Amino acid sequence: MGCELSKLATTKSRNQAGNDGSSPPPPPPAATDPRLPLTARQKFTVIASWKAVSRALEPTGIYMFIRLFEENAELLNMFTKFRDQKTKEQQSTSMELAEHAKTVMTTLDEGIKSLDDMDAFLTYLHEVGASHTKIPGFNRQYFWKIEKPFLDAVERTLEDRYSENVENIYKLTIKFIIETLIDGFDKAQSDKAKS
Repeated sequence: MGCELSKLATTKSRNQAGNDGSSPPPPPPAATDPRLPLTARQKFTVIASWKAVSRALEPTGIYMFIRLFEENAELLNMFTKFRDQKTKEQQSTSMELAEHAKTVMTTLDEGIKSLDDMDAFLTYLHEVGASHTKIPGFNRQYFWKIEKPFLDAVERTLEDRYSENVENIYKLTIKFIIETLIDGFDKAQSDKAKS
């Protein structure tokens, strides 16, 4: 009996493997959208690790903005609601800053959660980028200023889960998000100029 079973098993696996008897190659991971500059595994990693950040959006966002203003004090003037809050202490307890931090983090949250659907991702972030054309004196380069504070804030929230690999994936992700925001901003600017 045992002999029959093993013969069956070898016949079966030989048929699956093709004629040369080698094992079949593992199936490739599902292809990611070519517009996404991440591999399927990187996308999975960022979406999975982001869950921890998602549970701490407000504190992560407040820390991100405090870091932003530490490095770019001049940007504080763009924010009419809390531009007078110059110290770290004032900023960390400001309801207005917390509110704005939460809004920005929700945008990033929506963006990262929609990495599986590039059309939704691009549409959403283009709209957010476009909305910044309504801010007097806003320069498209300002979007880049959030890159490092964002990475610092994610590292602080993820702690030991923020490995070198995870850091590299977040660098690619925030760069892609910022480029998409700028595309939306630029398109809205040129549409404005045409009308």
